[in-house]
Amino acid sequence: MSVLFPQPEFTRIILKTRSIIRDLHSAPLTRRMSQQNLEELGLEPKKVIQALDDLSWIEAIQEELLQFKLQKKDERGIIVRNKARLVAQGYTQEEGIDYDEVFAPVARIEAIRLFFAYASFMGFIVYQMDVKSAFLYGTIKEEVYVCQPPSFEDPQFPDKVYKVEKALYGLHQAPRAWYKTLSTYLLENGFRRGTIDNTLFIKKDKGDILLVQVYVDDIIFGSTKKSLGIEFEQMMHKRFQMSSMGELTFFLGLQVQQKEDGIFISQDKYVADIMKKFDFVPVKTASTPMEPNKALVKYEEAENVDVHLYRSRIGSLMYLTTSRPGITFVVCACPRFQVTPKVSHLHAVKRIFRYLKGQPKLSLWYPRDSPFDLEAFSVSDYAGASLDKKSIT
Repeated sequence: MSVLFPQPEFTRIILKTRSIIRDLHSAPLTRRMSQQNLEELGLEPKKVIQALDDLSWIEAIQEELLQFKLQKKDERGIIVRNKARLVAQGYTQEEGIDYDEVFAPVARIEAIRLFFAYASFMGFIVYQMDVKSAFLYGTIKEEVYVCQPPSFEDPQFPDKVYKVEKALYGLHQAPRAWYKTLSTYLLENGFRRGTIDNTLFIKKDKGDILLVQVYVDDIIFGSTKKSLGIEFEQMMHKRFQMSSMGELTFFLGLQVQQKEDGIFISQDKYVADIMKKFDFVPVKTASTPMEPNKALVKYEEAENVDVHLYRSRIGSLMYLTTSRPGITFVVCACPRFQVTPKVSHLHAVKRIFRYLKGQPKLSLWYPRDSPFDLEAFSVSDYAGASLDKKSIT
C-alpha cells in the first residue's frame, strides 16, 4: 500500500527534531526510548513523551528549524549552514527496475580554471549562487517507494510507505533528474549549452556574453554586461529557491581572489589541512618536490608499506594539483606503485609534503593583460621510461 509523499521541506524538518531537542553531540530522542534511557539522559519520561506527541510543540519546533541549513564551511573552516535531509536508501535500488540511465554531467576542475582565466581576460567579475535542495526539483519516471523515517511513522498508517513523485536525495537518478530540470530551464530562456562541456551555458546579447558554469547545485556566472548577470539572478529566483552569495571567493576547495589586474586561485587552507591530517607540520622542508635525477622504479625485494596510508596521501595530493601544477609530475608518478608501494615510494610522497611545508602559499595567477592564446609544447625522448623502456612524448 502507499500514501502520498509529503512535502520535502516538511519531511526534512521532521527529521531535524531528533537532532536538536538536546545538545547536538548527545543521543537523539525518539518515541522508542525506554524510561531508563530517558532517565539516564536526565529527562523526565512523561514530559518527553507528551512533547513528542504534542502537535503544537512539533509545529513550533518546525518553525525554528526553518532557520537551520545543511552544514557547510567557508574558506576559514567556519560553519555557515546547518540542515538535515531525508535521504532515500538508494543502495537498495536495482538497475533496470528502479532506474535506468543515471549519468549526469559534472564540471571538470580544468573547466573551472578555464572559466577563471577567461573571466580575467574579459575583465568581468565572477559571482556565485547556490540552489537550495536542488535534487528535490527533479522529476523521475520510475515508480519508487520509500519507507517512513524510523521513529516518525504516521500513527494512523504505520505500515504504509511513501510513493516518490519527485526526486529525493539518495536516489541513483536524482543527480540526472536535477541536471535535466536545470538545463531545460536554461535552454528555454535563451541559453545554449557548451558543445564539449555540457555544464557550461552561454547567452549572448549583441556584443556581450553571459557565462554560467554548473557544478551540481553550485553555480558560478559572470558577464561582460552587469545587467545580464542581474537578469540571470532574477530568472533563477523565479524558478528555484536560490542563495545569492555575491562575488566568488571560495569554490570547490579553491580560494579565489578577484583583483583589478587579474584573478588568483589557491588552496592554502587545503595545504594546511592535509599537512595536519598526515602529521607533517613539524617536518623539515625540501626545496623541490622530488629528488633530481632519481626516477621512481619498482623494487620487488624492498619492504612493503601501508597501502591504505600511501593511497590516502596520494589522493589528497591529486586534488592539490588543481592550483599547484609544479607538483603534478611527481604526484602522477606515485600512483603507478599504489598496488604494492615500497619504502622508496613512500619517501617520494613524503618529500612532496616536505616541499609543501616550505612553499605552502603558492597559487595560480591569471593576469588580466595577458593574451588568451592557446599554446602547446611537446618534448619526446627515445626509450626514456624507466619501467618499460618505452619512448616518452
